[in-house]
Amino acid sequence: MTASLPTAREPGTAYRIGTVCLGNICRSPMAATVLGELVDRAGLADRVEVSSCGTGGWHVGQPMDERAASTLRAADYDGSDHRAQQLGPGWLAYDLLLAMDEDNLAGVHALAGEVDPARVRLFRDFDPVGPGEVPDPYYGGPQGFADVLAMVERTGVAIVAALERM
Repeated sequence: MTASLPTAREPGTAYRIGTVCLGNICRSPMAATVLGELVDRAGLADRVEVSSCGTGGWHVGQPMDERAASTLRAADYDGSDHRAQQLGPGWLAYDLLLAMDEDNLAGVHALAGEVDPARVRLFRDFDPVGPGEVPDPYYGGPQGFADVLAMVERTGVAIVAALERM
């Protein structure tokens, strides 16, 4: 699937992408870590910033879930700097917010009210396998985290390809 990215809100500034999940300790930091690394490898780090947040605030300031961090480390990604953040009005200035599932997409819309649908999307809208949700691995075992990693890697590659075309 080839989805297009919205243009930058402010030409000449870094293109800002935020990934959004519930608590900002599993899916969205995994996605932001992978996407950030792919952006860096593509030589786009000076033009693109990637961050993550959660619609809920109960983990603010905490590091990534150890199972998510371990899954990333095993694949040579470093998420050790991550500290959970909560979605707030400042995030609405991002060029693109990518929610991990429909509930978090609804959370962004609840905060934003009327919002450009091109700027608030599901992360997997860019997945070459097809659109859908990134399932929450929190209550499952290691395979759930591995599945999330596979989804965010292939989707991240597609997002970076779209960024390179901008």
